[in-house]
Amino acid sequence: MPLITTPNLEAGDDFYAALLEAHQALTPAASMAFNARLILLMANHIGRQDVLAEALAAAAMADAAPDSAPDSESPRGPA
Repeated sequence: MPLITTPNLEAGDDFYAALLEAHQALTPAASMAFNARLILLMANHIGRQDVLAEALAAAAMADAAPDSAPDSESPRGPA
């Protein structure tokens, strides 16, 4: 099963709103810890090392891309 990189969320806007809400009252450190737990839960759900490796590579390429989102657009908003 290859990594799905095209839009695949049933309600992407709803998920994004819930993610923002989950971060609202968190300190930066608590926000980072929340993200780490969420990533590990999602990775466990995926469960396949080949798909996870592909996701890591895709995320690393997104950071290197000149048109990637600036840090000010993170779930916690501008610093």
